[in-house]
Amino acid sequence: MEEHAPRAAGPAAAVDPFIGTAPTALPEPVGLAATWWFPKPQIGNTHPGAAYPFGMVSACAYSGAYPTGYGRYGLATEGVPEEIRSRQEASGFTHFQQSGTGAIRKYYNYFRVTPMLQPLDALGTAYGLGDERAVPGYYAATLDSGVRAELVAGPKSVVHRYVFPRHEDARIVVDFSQGGLAIPHGETVPLRAHLELVAPGVAQGRIVVEGAPLSVHIECDALGWQQMLWYDRRLMRGGSRLDFDAIRPTTLRGFGLLWAGAAAPEAPVEVRIGFSLRGPEQARANLERDGGSGPGAFARVSGAARAAWDAHLGAVRVDADDAGRQTVFSTALYHSLVKPAFAPDESPFWPGHGAFAFDLCTLWDIYRTQLPLLALLFPDRAVELANALVTICEEEGNFPIGYRMARGADRFSRQGSALAHTFLAELCARGLPGLDWDRALVHLHHDLRRGYGEDFLLHGSAEPLSHTLDLAVGYWCAAQIARRVGDHHLAAELDEPATWWRNAFDPSTGLLRPSTYYEGGAWNYSFRLLPDMRSRIALAGGDAAFTRLLDRFFGFGASAVRQPGRRPGAPEMEAGYALGRFEGLNNEPDLDAPWAYHYAGRPDRTAEVVHAAVMNQFGTGPGGLPGNDDSGGLSSWYVWAALGLFPVAGQGIVLLGPPSFRSARLEVPGGGLSIETLGFRAPEPGGPVQYVQEARLDGRPLERTWTTSTELAAARSLQLRLGDRPGSWGVRERPPSGSVFLVPPG
Repeated sequence: MEEHAPRAAGPAAAVDPFIGTAPTALPEPVGLAATWWFPKPQIGNTHPGAAYPFGMVSACAYSGAYPTGYGRYGLATEGVPEEIRSRQEASGFTHFQQSGTGAIRKYYNYFRVTPMLQPLDALGTAYGLGDERAVPGYYAATLDSGVRAELVAGPKSVVHRYVFPRHEDARIVVDFSQGGLAIPHGETVPLRAHLELVAPGVAQGRIVVEGAPLSVHIECDALGWQQMLWYDRRLMRGGSRLDFDAIRPTTLRGFGLLWAGAAAPEAPVEVRIGFSLRGPEQARANLERDGGSGPGAFARVSGAARAAWDAHLGAVRVDADDAGRQTVFSTALYHSLVKPAFAPDESPFWPGHGAFAFDLCTLWDIYRTQLPLLALLFPDRAVELANALVTICEEEGNFPIGYRMARGADRFSRQGSALAHTFLAELCARGLPGLDWDRALVHLHHDLRRGYGEDFLLHGSAEPLSHTLDLAVGYWCAAQIARRVGDHHLAAELDEPATWWRNAFDPSTGLLRPSTYYEGGAWNYSFRLLPDMRSRIALAGGDAAFTRLLDRFFGFGASAVRQPGRRPGAPEMEAGYALGRFEGLNNEPDLDAPWAYHYAGRPDRTAEVVHAAVMNQFGTGPGGLPGNDDSGGLSSWYVWAALGLFPVAGQGIVLLGPPSFRSARLEVPGGGLSIETLGFRAPEPGGPVQYVQEARLDGRPLERTWTTSTELAAARSLQLRLGDRPGSWGVRERPPSGSVFLVPPG
């Protein structure tokens, strides 16, 4: 039978979804990059499964191992993960996977579908995978049983297509009890479940997992096959429904449904599944809306996914000098557009229609890079996400730091505070329509007083001290929004706490004071791009002293370091943290630090650090990422940096630098931006760095190293003249401190 793989053309053709699915296997870093030290697992934690742009659901082969349920590795929080599978294998195909996240204790992988030639007792058998193929929206593999599987994803649905070898008693088994990973502490057990056969080839059901009711509507077109329920690997002939309540890990027995009958290679079988958080009937409607119901669904959903990915990936095009660099860029853009999972009209926790999203895993990972990219390229989706966040806050009492398909928005709070404030301030700076700013401001104000915010108000700081920075920035962002809505009294009230970031610093060192920092140390958090960088640099002793601190942090003049291997011990990790070194894009705390040089009049240093990162830390192949991709937080960093841009999240400005491509084209609503270079030379690892000598925005000279996000979205051309030596561009005029560029109300 002919496969329905998307054609090898269009922007999606350059994407390799397998990048990041295996431990880091990049060439030995050279130059500056060799001095950076990686504390977190050296694996991208991505998966190659079928996904729709910002879709609700994904689908992939399921091994039960880390990462995402697709991989061959055990859970690792540092160093190189241990291999616990000797081959790529699967016990079936599951739905809902994280994208690049670390150990967040929520691994989804619900409703495992297994095509089998053995009796039901063999359910859970691990089959070797061969001939894997993946392009955006599509995944295929052949099990060593001889079954060929293809998966395609719609916004709220997945269609499976199986081709069996000739067999008299083939089966397709759907396991409703499956969830999480098959590693210690990785399993997710449904709390309650309902399953019903509603017609020949049609079933519906619901499971409740971590407080979230997830429903399915399933269609199977295996003509003449028997349809049955099963429990504890026993067939329930004649039964039409199963109900379970108060399930515990100790009482769980597998349950689900199956179809069984004679199979032939010329008779592929489709399994079509619609998903909803609001019941099986809405799941059915979602399947129909996605084009996934009825005969021919696989081709329809595949075509729609291909078109959607080509449209989304076509939003940024680069003039790559070779196919490998094109693949790295296109895949980074692809990974930037997988999450969050948008599920409009699907909130199970409050009535009515409207925006809903999950898999914000987590804002700490994405608020500086991925969300600003979303706001630039797809502002309507950014506004939709902002409305979802406001509603979550209304219903659950606080803005989330991370939000999953689970009840409770207060998880991950130790990572950061007030990060939604930065995202909303960025949209406010752009003047994007569609948000009720008075409504948002009520929650932004109150949220600042929750959690770590209470200590911040009482003592002028909060421990860990990174939360002091978060909260001060949150107050600053809320003050800007208050001014936009005309509440100047509230803005004045918020202004004072916005200056308390100073309480976290030691003027004698120019760094943050000792504290217990999350996945980093004082050095990693000391160079955050605060709203008042002028005062921050003065606290460190001025431009020269601040630059010396940055040079030491980025390893200028330092010796190469050795990265943690498998099972690194505490002394090794402590020695690494004691280096006080840039974490090399392996972790989130210092993603924006390379651009701190701009504020000290040294954009040349930023160019050198970014060049080292772009050329050493990203590559082709499954090991092409230096660490967790974290819902696109890392990949979107690469997209920005390779374009010669970087957003200062929440402040409405974008910093400029030398791009890694000769030219690029960004398609944004209302027009497009062309980035052109003069004097460009293709960069190489360890090769010479190029520096911006002169910039022009829409033909006008741009002496400053920054533009506003509003200007950038409206611009049609950015021209950069490059050279081999630092020039005077950006030395005198610094990025702004203490102001944001808000569009006036109305």
